[in-house]
Order: sequence, then C-alpha cells, then structure tokens
Amino acid sequence: MNNRKTEEAWNYHNKTKHPGMPTHYLDWANQPIPFKIYTTLDPIEIPTDLPPSNVPALTAISNNVPITSDECIPDLRTLGRLLYLSAGITKKVNYPGGEIHFRAAACTGALYHIDLYIVTRDIEGLEAGVYHFGPHDFSLRTLRKGNFLGVIMSATGEESAITKAPITIITTSTFWRNSWKYQSRAFRHTFWDSGTILANLLAAASAYKIPAKIITGFVDSTINNLLGLDTNREVAVSLVPLGDTEKSIQAKSEEIETISYETMPLSKKEIDYPLIRSIHQASSLTSEEEVKEWRTGTPESTLPEISGRLFPLDYNQDKEIGQISKTLEETILKRGSTRQFAQTSITFKQLSNILYHSTSGIHADFLIPFGSTLNYMYLIVNDVEGIPKGAYFYHHNENALELLKEGDFRGDAGYLGLGQDIPGDASVDVFFLNDLNQVLEKFGNRGYRVAELEAGIIGGKLYLGAYGQGLGASGLTFFDDDVVRFFSPHAEGKSVMFLVALGKSVKSKSSR
Repeated sequence: MNNRKTEEAWNYHNKTKHPGMPTHYLDWANQPIPFKIYTTLDPIEIPTDLPPSNVPALTAISNNVPITSDECIPDLRTLGRLLYLSAGITKKVNYPGGEIHFRAAACTGALYHIDLYIVTRDIEGLEAGVYHFGPHDFSLRTLRKGNFLGVIMSATGEESAITKAPITIITTSTFWRNSWKYQSRAFRHTFWDSGTILANLLAAASAYKIPAKIITGFVDSTINNLLGLDTNREVAVSLVPLGDTEKSIQAKSEEIETISYETMPLSKKEIDYPLIRSIHQASSLTSEEEVKEWRTGTPESTLPEISGRLFPLDYNQDKEIGQISKTLEETILKRGSTRQFAQTSITFKQLSNILYHSTSGIHADFLIPFGSTLNYMYLIVNDVEGIPKGAYFYHHNENALELLKEGDFRGDAGYLGLGQDIPGDASVDVFFLNDLNQVLEKFGNRGYRVAELEAGIIGGKLYLGAYGQGLGASGLTFFDDDVVRFFSPHAEGKSVMFLVALGKSVKSKSSR
C-alpha cells in the first residue's frame, strides 16, 4: 500500500470512533498474558544496583540532553535503570482472580502490549547484539550476536541521531494483547501506550544526562526482520538512539538472516482485526529513499486569533522545583492511574507546572524544528484555584490559557469521556486535538501514527508532572466528534487523539 493514499488513515480513524465501535464482551478465559516470553532462550541478568538520580520529576520531563562532542556510552547498569523506569514492574497487586504486575508507565486496560528490544555495540557489561527485554524476570535474551547498528542506520535513511548512538531501544506492539479488549481501536492504543513509555524513557535519559531522540521514520520491514517479528501479530513502533560516540556507525544494507524463536502462547486463541493490519501496512515505509523523503519539517499551525481572556501560567522556577516535586524515581514508583478523583480543587500553580514542563519540547524526527507540535491541548477546568471554571485552549508558545467559554462543565466532561465518572470528577481534563488533514497531507498515513504518538508522549509527561506533585492522572477514551463540537468553533475541523484527566486521587489503583 502507498503511504500517500491517506483515505486509509481516514477510514481507520472514522471506523474506530466512539460511538460506533461494535458491542464487545470480554472472554476472560481467553485473556492474553501481558508478557512476551521466549521459552528456549537463556536470560541475561540485568544489574539493579545503580544509585538513583535524585532529579525532580518536573525537571526530568522538561530537560532535553543535547548531542555534544563529548562521548556518552551507557553501561549495562545504566541501561537497566532506563529499562526499569520506562517498562519495568514496579508493584504486584493480588486480587481474587490472580495477580497483576503493574509497570512503570500507564497502559490502556493494564494489558501491557508494548515490548522493548535493544540493539547495541559492545558496552560495559554487554556484548554487541540484538536483545529482548523481559520485564517478567528483568532480563535480556539474545536474539542476534554482533553489531547490527549499521542495519538500523540504513533503515532510518542515515538519520543523524542514529549515526553515533551506541545503543538503540526499539518499541514494538503485539496487537492481540490489547485488541482482546479494545478490538480495532488497539492501533490507536499502540501509540498512546508507546508514548507513555517513551515519556518515562526520555525523562530517565534526561535524569542520567544521556542524549535521546524519538525516531519514527524507518523501513518497517527491515526493523521487523531484524527483531524476528511475526508482523501479522507484532510490529516495530519507534526507535530511540541513546548516547553518543566519537566514531560514526557505518550503514549496512545487506540482507540479514531470518530468525524465529519459540514463545509462550498468549492465550488459547487469537482473534484477528483486519482493520489494524490494513492501517499498519498503509502507513509503512518501504525504502530508504522513501524514509528520507518522508522526514521533513513539521507543518506550521494555523489557529484562530486570540479573542478570549488570557491566563498566563504561574509555574515554579528551576531553583524552586526541588521543593515541590518528588524525584523521578519516587514519582514513577508511586505512579498509578487514578480510578477515582475527589471533586476538589488543585492550584493554578500545580496545573501550570504540569502544562509548562510537559510541553517543553520533544526531540523527534517528526517535530522539526525542536519545539514544534502536531497536537493542541484543550482543557475543561472543573475546579482549579485561581482561574474560572470553563473550557480553555493552551497556547504553549505564550505559556498561557485562553478562556473559550466560562461555566460549570463537569457533566459535559463526564459525558465526553465516554460517560465515565473519572473525567467528571477530575479537576482538569486535557484533550489532545490536531488538524489531521494537515498532518496527513504532510506525512501521509504515517502522520496518523506520529500524531497519536506525540499525544501519548505528552500525556505520559502529564502523568509524571501530576504524580510528581502528589496529584493523580488517568488516560481515557472519548466520544470523538462530540469533543470537537464541545470546543467549537475554535476546534472546528480538528480530530481528537487522546484525553488525560488530572486531579486529586481518592485512592490510587494502578490501572487504566
């Protein structure tokens, strides 16, 4: 399929809107396991004795470590800390039906369909190779021996951040582990849930002063083949080069041997959702030339002129952050997804801190120049000390909220969030919207991937910014077209990508 035939993205987006998804009953006896477990490969233990960074969470989510002339080569201990803080098991909770292993980052339905793979040169504690990270036993398993970073170099069209990175982490999604509950909508969740993991990974890399960048332009078949994936079930989503070396990697475009290893069955049977495979194929890139052509600057936004009352953000300065923010490690270990909010207020300073530090920019190959964005944040403020209740638009370049309409919209917030109590009870609801026509015109069908992914990454930062200040957060689904209508005329013509509710938790149970 052709990435430029954008009717495929629109077909998927419109068919997976709420309302409109078919009635679905969960077959609990057929629920997939939340891990990819290789049954014939020996584990490589990852050390866990690296001291914590002690960097405040708000600092970690807002700082980006630039690539410099200095070498930065993480060792296995440091790599292990990044893996743990982004995708590790942080707590285990028993319930009548068994035990749930909660992870460092939020995931729709706590189904954990995102896996991490590592491609590395020789580093201290680990030989060059391709590895799978197993959260269930915090180990690596060797898929290939040798240095395959040159293959990634070729597959990304010689992307500059890849050229000197000694390690690249690759995220993948196994569709069935999420579509068991969410059906075809799981393709959206692929990027929401990758995004929350990447938010943690970027924050952890920042805390340990390791350069990192999100790469979404690559030849899909090359990366999938490198990892030995069955692409009817699991696909590569993004690449994250880590660190910096003096010597550039040399590209390698030669054929690589096909690999396949036995894995534990996910469930008794798997149900195929062709719409997922169709949009994935339609948004795939097939050659290095296509990748290079695809990687262009972010389209400039066109927004209505400011006509409502402006409320400049009131955020803490850098020297004050340590006094009001938990460390990144404390935040991630305590983070959950709030299942019940108290109908009470948060302060405007708390909200300002969350918004300001979460939107400081993402180093990504689809956000050029740095600081660009594809998504806009619309808010329903139910109860924030210092500003009126109402609907707002966040002008991130001006660091200010524009009041679109004043009023008590708790009932609307609850309805728009699929009729759930959570968004109605929250202090604030943050909706991510964009001009999907413009995004698809610029990036083709793959634009749908990156628009969802950026929303997921910023949403993940909202989580960390909230929990870092002792608040709660929860990612939610929504009635697509009704959200646009609610925020119109300002939001007219836009499409909804994601929703995050913020506030004070009544109790925290880590599921979403």
